[in-house]
Amino acid sequence: MAKKITKDMTFAEIMKLDKKAGEKLAERGLFCGGCPMAQFETLENGAKAHGVSVEKLLEELNANGSNENRSE
Repeated sequence: MAKKITKDMTFAEIMKLDKKAGEKLAERGLFCGGCPMAQFETLENGAKAHGVSVEKLLEELNANGSNENRSE
């Protein structure tokens, strides 16, 4: 079973967990994959800074086992 993405994870953790996360985040205006703050900023903080609902974002990131294609 794939690990669930949470609002307390950093963008770097999410990108490592889900190869498609960067694409999904970019669709919402969060181009965090290449940002130096990705190592430190949580999904919740980034979503707030960009005016994106963290709850909806989590639903999208965790939908349909989307993080099954883990890069580990």
